[in-house]
Amino acid sequence: MLATKLADNAYDVALENFDSAADALGLDNDTREMIKFPERVLTVTVPVRMDDGHIRRFEAYRVQHSTARGPAKGGIRFHPQVTLDEVKALATWMTWKCAVVNIPFGGGKGGITCDPKHMSQGELERMTRRYTSAILPLIGPQQDIPAPDVYTNSQTMAWIMDTYSMTKGYTIPGVVTGKPISLGGSLGRNEATGRGVFYTIQCACEHLDIPLKGATIAVQGFGNAGSIAAQLLHEAGARIIAVSDSTGAIYNRDGIDIPELIHMKALTGRVYGFPGTEPIEPGALLELKCDILVPAALENAVTRENAGKVGARIIAEAANGPLMPAADRILEARGAFIIPDILCNAGGVTVSYFEWVQDEQHLFWEAQDVYNRLEKVMKTAFRDVIKIHIDRKVPMRIAANMLGIGRVAEAIHLRGIYP
Repeated sequence: MLATKLADNAYDVALENFDSAADALGLDNDTREMIKFPERVLTVTVPVRMDDGHIRRFEAYRVQHSTARGPAKGGIRFHPQVTLDEVKALATWMTWKCAVVNIPFGGGKGGITCDPKHMSQGELERMTRRYTSAILPLIGPQQDIPAPDVYTNSQTMAWIMDTYSMTKGYTIPGVVTGKPISLGGSLGRNEATGRGVFYTIQCACEHLDIPLKGATIAVQGFGNAGSIAAQLLHEAGARIIAVSDSTGAIYNRDGIDIPELIHMKALTGRVYGFPGTEPIEPGALLELKCDILVPAALENAVTRENAGKVGARIIAEAANGPLMPAADRILEARGAFIIPDILCNAGGVTVSYFEWVQDEQHLFWEAQDVYNRLEKVMKTAFRDVIKIHIDRKVPMRIAANMLGIGRVAEAIHLRGIYP
């Protein structure tokens, strides 16, 4: 086995996590070579006519890590820090994530290096449609199914669906998930990631015998996943004591009124300045003494340098890759319980699968049906991971990766996918 270099970016972290789990599984080198690296990596140039009349060129990517268990599945993010390594890492994690919750998809991911906060709606639409045309050979309901991610949404998916459908001559809603309800989207999709985070936190609290009612929680990142998870935890009686977004961080030891905060965020686009709270440094939020920390922003939030200061008993990774491997080891040694990202935030891809099934069947479910099915999938996956964690005496992250990697390895052996 080739040694993985010291993790210094998201893809290195993904490879290091793979190697740790593959070692624990005793996976042979041939199988590792088959499933460790992406199957396809596409880099494209996306020229866009901006509102001022000039052409601007954007770098963009689509990566299919694995299709051994089904079509590739994964979001598309618009962010100024998007890199190929980041997209490869996210596609890799999606493969294991789909396998952990046992849905018949593999991992894919896409991204455009851009700053959507400084682009008009027209510029975003033109960029999205041009990007869709560029990745057209890779995507399709049976090949690769994009979804929303950071700074993309249901409108973005509607543009992708329309652009793809125009090339076929008829409407194909199953090419993307996370669409508007009126275009074949699923009820419950918007809150799916946050709801999945909530279900896994419930399971962790039951496992550790920590009452969720009255538990103190800090949420780093108040986008879709963070805000929905916070709302559900608030409704369950937990006390959300700190919240942050890109504008700053706020704190109230007695608890923050989450429904009102969500309302203010919708009106103003920020959490900073919410009445009844005091400002704190964003980094200080990670270090608060609390029962549960929910990192719901971007990757690498907790590093070797600040891991020793993290004060939470449970870390629920609503974001992808928020803990560096060195931070993992420090927190595990301290006795923190980590719900790894490929389990914790798998609610989004699970309900994306439900949406795809509904589109393919042309039969749609009620919201409560979606919630009930999601709860069953998430809690079954948690039980599967915790069993490996206990039986094999390995950290939760390794246990989750062992489950996902093992299922993908089984798929390629059963199919006989060898050169």
